[in-house]
Amino acid sequence: MSLTIYDISKKADVSIATVSRVLNGSPKVKEATRKKVMDIIDEYGYTPNSSARAMGLKSMKTIGILCADSSDIFLAKAVYYLEQNLQAHGYESLLCCTGYNMDSKKNYANLILSKKVDGLILVGSNFIGSTEEENQYIIDCSAKVPVMILNASFRHDNVYCILCDDMNSMYRATSEMYDSGITDILYLYDVLSYSGKKKLDGYRMAMQSHHAPDYEDLICKVPDDCKSIEAISDYVTEFASKSRPFHGIIAADDQLAIAAIKYAQKNGISIPDDLSVLGYNNSILTHCCTPELTSIDSQLETQTRSLVKTLLGVLAGQEMPQKTVFSGSLIKRSTTNF
Repeated sequence: MSLTIYDISKKADVSIATVSRVLNGSPKVKEATRKKVMDIIDEYGYTPNSSARAMGLKSMKTIGILCADSSDIFLAKAVYYLEQNLQAHGYESLLCCTGYNMDSKKNYANLILSKKVDGLILVGSNFIGSTEEENQYIIDCSAKVPVMILNASFRHDNVYCILCDDMNSMYRATSEMYDSGITDILYLYDVLSYSGKKKLDGYRMAMQSHHAPDYEDLICKVPDDCKSIEAISDYVTEFASKSRPFHGIIAADDQLAIAAIKYAQKNGISIPDDLSVLGYNNSILTHCCTPELTSIDSQLETQTRSLVKTLLGVLAGQEMPQKTVFSGSLIKRSTTNF
């Protein structure tokens, strides 16, 4: 019978981290627990992956990274920070750009695990599916190596999540704009990933708590075929011609916010006097427009440092938190005056 470290943890009724500590020879494991785990290993003739440090043997000092789209500013910056942190601790990385198709993500996950990596990092909330079946590949991967997820939450043994509290961050920013007197706030978004849903929920919560009338009419979903800033700005112009007036725009990311600025400039709308615009992620784009963009900083660099620290702790057989959440902060610039 071919066992995984996950099978052993189930049969021994202990966590995967405990099995890892036993295989690492950690002195922090009780002798009775150690014996229970080792008896199962002996009974089934379990042979750990010869390269998996998390399973107690020699490490290849290599981490697999999956990223949907390396042209995405947020994802590209995340990969950069992760690779820099891993290299600083003596680890190399293997990067695969999967695209957004779920089957492709599963195939690339299996491919990168075949390279005998010590751990797997999933960069971005788009790796979390909406059904149990879509997420089974994460569970399968976690039976072999620690799985780290950046910017989303998924609860399972040997899966560790580091993320920004997008819902509360968006709630606070929307509330601050509303409290400044801008009560007709348009919400601009394009996708509903795990993170995207949390942001939209935060906007809705803020508008509800302020008893804003008919705010659902000001939720603007950008069509899938609108990819460029030019196309998005044209769509906002079209939406505005059919909607009731609005004097604030909160966008789910900075690129959408830049498109909102372009919409205002095309239509002779003064920013921030007649329209306040707020983005998300505090990316380099915030400095690439006039006026410079107010944005929510999701603490990406801090998130990536925390992720690598957690991963290294897991590989060393230490107890590490399975979920670490950071709060975003509002960075005010010239597209708002509140």
